[in-house]
Amino acid sequence: MQRWIRRAGLSIGLLALQFAVLQAAAAADEYQVVVTDPYLELHTGPGRSYPVFYVIDRGLTVTVLKRRTDWFKVRSDRGKEGWVSRGEILATLGLKGDPLDLQEPSRGDFASRRWEAGVMAGDFGGASVLSLYGAYAVSDSLALELTGSHVLGNFSTGVLGTISLVHTFVPEWRVSPYFTLGTGMIMTSPRTTLVQGPDRSDQIAHVGAGLRGYLTRRFMARIEYRSNVVFTSRDDNEEVDEWKAGFAFFF
Repeated sequence: MQRWIRRAGLSIGLLALQFAVLQAAAAADEYQVVVTDPYLELHTGPGRSYPVFYVIDRGLTVTVLKRRTDWFKVRSDRGKEGWVSRGEILATLGLKGDPLDLQEPSRGDFASRRWEAGVMAGDFGGASVLSLYGAYAVSDSLALELTGSHVLGNFSTGVLGTISLVHTFVPEWRVSPYFTLGTGMIMTSPRTTLVQGPDRSDQIAHVGAGLRGYLTRRFMARIEYRSNVVFTSRDDNEEVDEWKAGFAFFF
């Protein structure tokens, strides 16, 4: 029961990390515009198939909250929230009367990104591994990364948390090689057998390398290899190879 509680705690922590990152990104992306068409129609969802439920008149200000492909979620000055198409947003003006610049994400943003979050899956010493991570770049080439992983093997399961330094060699390239170095903790729990072994918590360290590639807008792909050393309480340490691939978004 205790190991399930610990796993649930790790999952909640990972979700909280992703939620905090997404909230920070959302707050940073909010801005206000002025309606210049006779009216602005608010849909209940991001698409023409969703009905119009509210209309904002010309001259009023709306706050743009977030974007989903070519649809934008906005809030009126009366607190009504709905979705507006990209074409309608482009017809608005900034608060100073200047034309709106949507600042579409590009490869330049990829090279100068500060926040990154994603999911990766692969192999951890013959077991399946699923990882969620978040990273903050202190410079264009150096980032601090937190990763939480769930390892599922035939004879045991585990949860793994690491903190790493990630150095990207040429961040302006569309496909950029990187090096990673870090440490953390791994908790291993044997699967139920006739003789139940004790759970184990050990320190782990890794070195690794990988590739990250720009896809489109704010999305990227990533593949990574890590050579892990588990510092067990026994005299012999364990060496574990880890391969993962996945997708991420940056902002």
